[in-house]
Formats: sequence, C-alpha cells, structure tokens
Amino acid sequence: MKVTAIQQQVKRSGRYSIFIDGKYSLSLSDIGLLESKLAVGQELSQAEFGELKQRAEQDNFYNKVLNYLAIRPRSRWEVEIYLKLRNCPAPLNKVILNKLSNKDLINDRVFAKKWVENRRLLKPVSRRRLISELRAKRVATEDIEEALQQDPTDDRAVLLELIESKRRQTKFQDDLKLMQYLARQGFHYSDIKDALNTG
Repeated sequence: MKVTAIQQQVKRSGRYSIFIDGKYSLSLSDIGLLESKLAVGQELSQAEFGELKQRAEQDNFYNKVLNYLAIRPRSRWEVEIYLKLRNCPAPLNKVILNKLSNKDLINDRVFAKKWVENRRLLKPVSRRRLISELRAKRVATEDIEEALQQDPTDDRAVLLELIESKRRQTKFQDDLKLMQYLARQGFHYSDIKDALNTG
C-alpha cells in the first residue's frame, strides 16, 4: 500500500485527507499528520496501515474534544460522557482522557475553582447551590471543598444582596414567592427567614 496524496481539506482547516493507492482512506489533523511522519510515496504494510487507522480515529476524537473544551472548561466526567455519546470506544476514551489529563487540559481541581469564580461573577448564588452544581458534574468532594475554601464570599452577604435586588421586582414583594425563589438558589429556609426579618 502506498501513500499517493496528502491534501488539505477545504471545509475543515487544519485537517488533511490521506489517499492510499489513489483512494481516500482517512484524515488527520495537522498535528496528527506531523506525528505520523507520513509522506507521499511512502509504502505501508497492512500492520502499519492498521496502526494509522487507529491513530486517525484517536486524532479525530481528540480534536472533537479540544473543540468541546474550547467552548468552556469541562469536568473529566463531562468529557467522558461527551466521548461516549459520540460512540468513542471505551479503551480509546480512557486513552484520550489520560492524554488530556497529562496535558492539564482537564483537571477537576482547577475546573471547580474556575466554576466557583465564574458563577460568582454571573449572579449571587449560595455555596450549597455551587456544591450541587459541581456534584452534578461528578467533581470529587475534596476538589469542591478546596475551591470553596479559596472563595472569600460570605453566604449571608450574598443572600442579603439577592433579597435587596429581587425586592425591586413587583412579583417578589410577596415574601412567600421570594422565599421560594431563594430556596431554589440553594439557601436554607432558616437563613432566608432570618435575612428577611433583618431586612
């Protein structure tokens, strides 16, 4: 088997079509192509072609994950589920997750810290709500605790700020509706009652 052409794809920049014996066989990213050391005219044995196909499959899934991570940081579990939903074989899923971990592209400790920081910027939210969100993303308890230890935000101050903000809206003049809203944000009933009485 002979590599007869390597052509850059028009619709997917950074990817190359590999032609074996005049027929399209597979595609590789620019990095995957460099790592493969393929060249036009190169002869491949059946075993080498099999290895190249495996490399192409890994390269394809890996690049999909990189695009997924480019949207926003993800927990390790989110990436694992993403790959499963795209029918990535379990052994390859593990290889890709380990590669991402080794390159520090997925790191649940860092992810938890960033998640807390970003949520604090968006809107007032309780520690309890943050814990619930991170647990839903299968982040380990110790990583969640560490992220929250580094967060200087006072839950009571957040609660009072939220009450003050919501009181400006007509529908939250009713204490019951306001309490229900605050409970959905993860605040404890007793803390809500105390804060409303204080306000």
